[in-house]
Order: sequence, then structure tokens, then C-alpha cells
Amino acid sequence: MPTPLDHTAGDRISVTVGGVANDTWTGWRVESDLLTPADAFELELYTRDRVSLPTDVAEGAPCRLALGSDVVLTGRLDDVEHEVSRGGHVVRLTGRDLAGGLVDCSTPFVSLREASLKQIVDQVVRPMGIAKVRLQADKPATRRRIQVQPGQSAWEALQQLAEANGLWPWMEPDGTLVVGGPDYTAAPVGTLTLRVDGRGNNVERLNLRRSIANRYSEVVVLGQHGAFGGGQWLTDRTALKARQVDSALQQRGIYRPRVVVDASCDSGDLATARARKLLADSQLSGVELRAQVAGWRATGGAVWTPGQRVQVQSEPHNLDSTYFIMARTLRLDRRSGAVTELSLREDKRWILGNRARKPRQVKTAAAKVPQ
Repeated sequence: MPTPLDHTAGDRISVTVGGVANDTWTGWRVESDLLTPADAFELELYTRDRVSLPTDVAEGAPCRLALGSDVVLTGRLDDVEHEVSRGGHVVRLTGRDLAGGLVDCSTPFVSLREASLKQIVDQVVRPMGIAKVRLQADKPATRRRIQVQPGQSAWEALQQLAEANGLWPWMEPDGTLVVGGPDYTAAPVGTLTLRVDGRGNNVERLNLRRSIANRYSEVVVLGQHGAFGGGQWLTDRTALKARQVDSALQQRGIYRPRVVVDASCDSGDLATARARKLLADSQLSGVELRAQVAGWRATGGAVWTPGQRVQVQSEPHNLDSTYFIMARTLRLDRRSGAVTELSLREDKRWILGNRARKPRQVKTAAAKVPQ
């Protein structure tokens, strides 16, 4: 039997709406994925007693979720369900973090020249109700011209701007929007152990997937420079060119090229950052570990969170190295109890370019609580 990590001592999930908190949920899940916008949650309460919902518990209401004393999500309710049957009452609340509004809604029209990343981000997200924004980039570039297309969602525009600078957006649990990247200097929060003899095991399930799909031996980015007229390009269309190579695939004799024309790259630095990001995404997709562990906290007591690093020691998979937590799902249900599902990627593979200091999360759509 696996030896559980430190987890549920004193922990209950609570949701606060309108200043009133409730921690009596019979089933719940909170999902977080750095590669998917909008963390999602669902809480379920089953009771044979009559239920009367407070008027503040309504669709669109601001809410905060906490696990014990640790805030895990700040957002809004998307759906409120109250089901009555002969068996009793069921209340379900689903919602997302504050990025949900950026995903759903179109961005204000923005057209700027010689604009910094901060100016652009402020123009795109602050009108959508995001009050707290933090940029974590060493050298954010100044764009000669940026124009958000009509109909783009605010998140699409934000992601486009971030990627052009080799960065990525996510929401912190306290509702802060961060544009940055991973912190690979952070110490691992614990060790996941899977030995053949079972001694010291703390992993209930561990799956290793390797894939060549979406892997590229080289990535070339061409900046759209110049104009077309008279049947030809008036200036050199490919003057802005950047190339990045995956040496591991080349050493294996695998040739899988990818060429991308990116009109937003108006300098050599931006083209290089874009090429590095595309190659990093390619390498990231090559290896994934999926683990299930008991409880919701790592060995040191921290809630499992995307952006953390963890040591993995698995004899069946011949692994002993550090991995990066890309996604996690905290959940409680009647079948499995308190568990966390982790999606792990190779360390130092995600996002190259302007390095940020401290990563956190972006996310998934709501899912049903297993029965």
C-alpha cells in the first residue's frame, strides 16, 4: 500500500460568497492547468434536509475558495444548481477564476504604437475588471505597432501579446493576473516515490507517456517585413528570420521541420523569442507523467500547485530526476476520498525567453464531481 503524503489534517474546502463561508461540501474538485485559461471548480452538497440558498449565492457572484487556511481560487460563480428529489436535496456550484471573463468576452479595440507590454496589457485586461496585474519579465519588448482584432476574446489578445515576448499569462489564487514564466530555481516541494518492493511508496498511480507527435527537429520563424505590390514584395519579406534546433532529435536522425510566418514579429529579438517558445512547446509535448497521490498537500505541507517542482523516483520507469507540475486537480469524492492528480513535464522545458521569477496557473473548464 502507498504511504500517503502529508495531506488532509484539518483541511476542509470552503467557499465564501457575500462574506458568508460554507465548508460542508460532500464532494468537490478544483482544477488548474498552466496551459489552459481559467481555473475551474465544482462543489456539491447532498443532504436529506431542506436547503435554502442565501440570495448572495447567484450566478456571477464573486467567490473565494480556501483549503484550510490556504486560498486556492478567487473568481465568480458560473452556475448554481438546486435539485430536489425524493432522495433529498443536491446543491452544485460551478465557476472559474477571474480569467473566466477574459475567456468569454471580447476585448476592447486597441491600437497602439511604440507600446510597452505593460501599456498593452493594461489596455486589454483592466477594462475587463482585472484590478491586480503583475509583469514578471526581465526585458519586455516595446512593440512598434499592436492592434487587437475585432471579435478576439480578451484572453486570446493577452496570450498573443505574452507569447510575442516569450511569456505566458495565468491567474494567482488571490486574483492577481501574472504575465511571466516559470521559476526553475525554486526547490522541489517533495518527492514522489514508486519502488518495486513497495517500501516508502507514496504514489497511487504513475503513468509515463512519450510521443513524437508535435515534436519538431527545427523551428523557423519568418517575420512579415515589407509590403506586397506590383506582383512582388517591395522589401525582403524574410529579412526577419529566426531558427531554433532540437539537437536531441537531430542526433537521432529525425527530420521534422516547422516554418511559421508571424506578422507580429517586427524585430529580430521578437522572432527569436517566438522561435524559442515554439521549440519549447514542441519539446514539452514529448514527455508527460501523470500521477495520483493521496491528499492535497506535498510533503512540506504546501497545497499541490502548478508551477511547483517535484522529485520523481520510480524504479519501474527508471526515473530519478526533477519534474515540473504543469497541471493538477484537487478533489474529494465518495469513491476515492481525498486525492490529487498531477500532470508533470520535464524540468526546464516550458517557456524560454524573458524569464520570470515565480510561476502559477491557468486553467480548465468545470468538470463533474464523481459519484
